[in-house]
Amino acid sequence: MSHPAPAPTHLNLSKLGEPVYRGSVQNLYAVPDHPGYVVCETTPAGSVFDVGSIFNIEGNDLNRAIFRHAMYSRLGQPETWQRVKTAIENTPMDPAWRKELLTGPMETMLERGAATHHIGMVDAVTGEIVRTGLPEHPSCYNVVRRFPVMHPPQRNLLGAHVFDYAQFHQSATYVVPLEYIVRFGVTSGSSILKKYESLSETAKRSYEQELGLSKPMGVWEMLERAIYDLTSKYEPEDRAVSKQEALMMSGLSSDDFLHTVKLAILGGWAVRELLESAGLLLWDLKWEFAVDREELLFVDTIDADSFRGTTFLEVEGRKLVIHYNKQAMRDYYRLVHPDWYAGINEAKTQAQSVLSVASVLFVLLSRPCACVRLFGQAFGGIAKWSAHSMGGS
Repeated sequence: MSHPAPAPTHLNLSKLGEPVYRGSVQNLYAVPDHPGYVVCETTPAGSVFDVGSIFNIEGNDLNRAIFRHAMYSRLGQPETWQRVKTAIENTPMDPAWRKELLTGPMETMLERGAATHHIGMVDAVTGEIVRTGLPEHPSCYNVVRRFPVMHPPQRNLLGAHVFDYAQFHQSATYVVPLEYIVRFGVTSGSSILKKYESLSETAKRSYEQELGLSKPMGVWEMLERAIYDLTSKYEPEDRAVSKQEALMMSGLSSDDFLHTVKLAILGGWAVRELLESAGLLLWDLKWEFAVDREELLFVDTIDADSFRGTTFLEVEGRKLVIHYNKQAMRDYYRLVHPDWYAGINEAKTQAQSVLSVASVLFVLLSRPCACVRLFGQAFGGIAKWSAHSMGGS
């Protein structure tokens, strides 16, 4: 049997059956007669603060599905990476950093595009799985390759608990158990800004050096170069992890781990290039990756749930930030339901106190509102625009 198995070309949506997995913002279905593939149904539900779906936005399902198909299609095109290369070459940055970023995966993607799990979007009427361009009848269903998702078991260690990542070092094909967060700028709600503001002046200088900054960090300012953070993905509660811990958790060699970091940053540049051509600024986004033997692939979703895009609007001498992502909903709940938001944070704090020991001991086991409608309309515009420009220019 070839590897991977041949992908389906058509799909009868009426015969999908029940989802094999119901998520907060998408459902997953098995593909009949094609066990190596999955159908992802984007739903109109929205999730903020990691508490599951708590609101619906009419039309948000199709908008996000279209953007996902458009962006993944572009990632697979060498032309996209030529534009990214040109953008990086024309952006002021440290020459050594630029050279490192353009070495390795970029050279491969310039020849044949990026490897992704995306196959195509299902035409809502004909059932054809369209790989490039938009189906005549767009749907909320995208088909992707299926990769094993492994959850690290929790082990007891002399009364404490740790997460055991040994299985990732013993497997050849799996979703890397990390989330890669790439930041091009600093927003008002950024975790790095909160950390920065809590530091002493001496510690701030050290943190600036760590991030490659030549001046103090400022809110709503672009960074001199993209930076990245890493968090756990398949533990009960996502937590920030160091680069060293992330390498050990990933199950990858150091070279392959570096490869994923470069892919995350370069993928960020690809999304940035698309959004900037629509007049939007990209501040940050998140990626996930899968490993399949010797190949590393972009996986998971890419839409307004996973990036922060904005524009600025001058009103009576004041600069207003217009969000084209779910940050608008985060702000709504913080401002209109502060008691509920405080309760969510308190619950997370209590949960984190239980899990904090795992981080310390890890190495021992390692190898309802108008705002909703406005948000939906705003992102709907992006989705329609991205579908129109899928060919890339």
